[in-house]
Amino acid sequence: MGSDQQEVPDLLNGSRQRRQAARQRAITEAVMAAGALRIEELADRFAISQMTVHRDLDELEGRGLLRKSRGVATALSTALVESSDVYRSGRQLPEKEAIAHAAMEFVEPGQAIMLDDSTTTLHLVPHLPAKKPLTVITNTLTIMNELKATNGITLLGLGGQYYNWCSAYMGRMTTTAISAMRADLFVMSTAAITDDVCFHQTLETVDVKRAMFDAASVRILLADHTKFAKRALHAMVPLADFDAVIVDFATDAAHVKRLRSAGVNVVVARRGPVPR
Repeated sequence: MGSDQQEVPDLLNGSRQRRQAARQRAITEAVMAAGALRIEELADRFAISQMTVHRDLDELEGRGLLRKSRGVATALSTALVESSDVYRSGRQLPEKEAIAHAAMEFVEPGQAIMLDDSTTTLHLVPHLPAKKPLTVITNTLTIMNELKATNGITLLGLGGQYYNWCSAYMGRMTTTAISAMRADLFVMSTAAITDDVCFHQTLETVDVKRAMFDAASVRILLADHTKFAKRALHAMVPLADFDAVIVDFATDAAHVKRLRSAGVNVVVARRGPVPR
């Protein structure tokens, strides 16, 4: 077969792959915007067969972006499965930004700080250069990429098994590396708060956060108001064990009053401008 004949299938395959990639991006955006959509609704919306939707969702699920369950594609978290960081990063933006500003009051130049894989903690990253020099220790690839070329910040990236759904490294390699360190400050968020205790969907997440918690002198929890209504499977630590719990301006006053009555240092972040 001549080169011209070989180019035709190659071009067709490339075009098909581009269409598939564009369709999967559109499906992801649609499901994330709605939270959940039925398979038949996606098939009608994109004029494709339900079998094609199933194949696309299988790929997207493998990449940690969406889940498929009982004929429904969903981006929402459950008590057993956390939603992807792509989905979470677009939620509660004003609240997360306000919490991040409040958290920066605990960051001082010269500190070694640990940051977890939460999308709330990610909002601290653009503000960190204002407090340099700093040493930042994280297992989150997104944070590593944001800070890798920042003058005045020494970046210590923690390796291990990579989990695409949270853009982070976890596992025994990660926790072993953490156990050999001591940090001034640990800033983390949580998937859910039940009975005033932090909960997460996966043991791997709990193990890494717990190792960071144990390796830091000061521990700060960032929790927007939605965390008080969510559920997850695995308990980590009570809110009373943190040096400060920062909540947003939309948090029910009853939660704030109850926690303060129990001796928890609750900081209510002030409402700020909506981030662009």
